[in-house]
Amino acid sequence: MSGTGASRKLVSANRKARHEYEFIETFEAGLALTGSEVKSLRAGRVSWGDGYVDFKGDEAWLVGVNIAPYENAGYAQHDPVRPRKLLLHGHEIHLLRTRVEQKGLSVVPVALFLSRGRFKLDIALARGKKLHDKRDALRQRDLDREARRAMARD
Repeated sequence: MSGTGASRKLVSANRKARHEYEFIETFEAGLALTGSEVKSLRAGRVSWGDGYVDFKGDEAWLVGVNIAPYENAGYAQHDPVRPRKLLLHGHEIHLLRTRVEQKGLSVVPVALFLSRGRFKLDIALARGKKLHDKRDALRQRDLDREARRAMARD
């Protein structure tokens, strides 16, 4: 249940996720990061790729997201694609895991924020869109854009 606050600064958004998935519910999770990862994220050097959330034991992990190495880190470099632990409450992990297992849903990263000096990840419980749903969404977006242009001209 992500709260929207004025102290949240967007670092990066996963725009592909909005195209590929229909979001059902969103959550805010903390990230367990190393120092060089924090420096790299502050510079906005993240690539979403095919990132997703995986469950191992009673923990949630962010997998497949590339945080570029920090140039000035010296010997203390991190692995750019290592799995990163998500910091969620136990009941949230249990809720997400049961919905993924029972209903065949996915948990995808949506956006990365800096909130009060800490990096937070918005994740969403999502259902994959079919090809015709994606086409309908594109068609609707184009129609809305044309309608706004027509209204602006008048």
